[in-house]
Amino acid sequence: MTVQRGDVVLVDFPFANGTGSKIRPAVVVQSDHNNGRIANTVVAMITRRTHKAASEPTQLLIDPKTADGQTTGLAMVSAITCENLFTVNQRRVTRTLGKVSPATMQAVDDCLKAALALQ
Repeated sequence: MTVQRGDVVLVDFPFANGTGSKIRPAVVVQSDHNNGRIANTVVAMITRRTHKAASEPTQLLIDPKTADGQTTGLAMVSAITCENLFTVNQRRVTRTLGKVSPATMQAVDDCLKAALALQ
């Protein structure tokens, strides 16, 4: 399965200690050019822990009740955590839930800049 930048996907994330894995949502942040030419992709994890999203420049709140949030396929208010990036083989993507809007992707880009000190 080839993913595209902005796709909201379910990923089988391996635990850091190597003892197992858990399926979690994430947004693809890697370029489409690289998604098409290499087997790995870079994703930002999505969490239901939203308490920091309003004050943390590296996180973006997603509300599925809004027009932009509805396109993501997420069922609950969540936060895209751009300080928590992960490189994963595209085979670990179990399915695509939806896609972030262009406006939301621009906001994700701003969070990535903050997380990577590119501003």
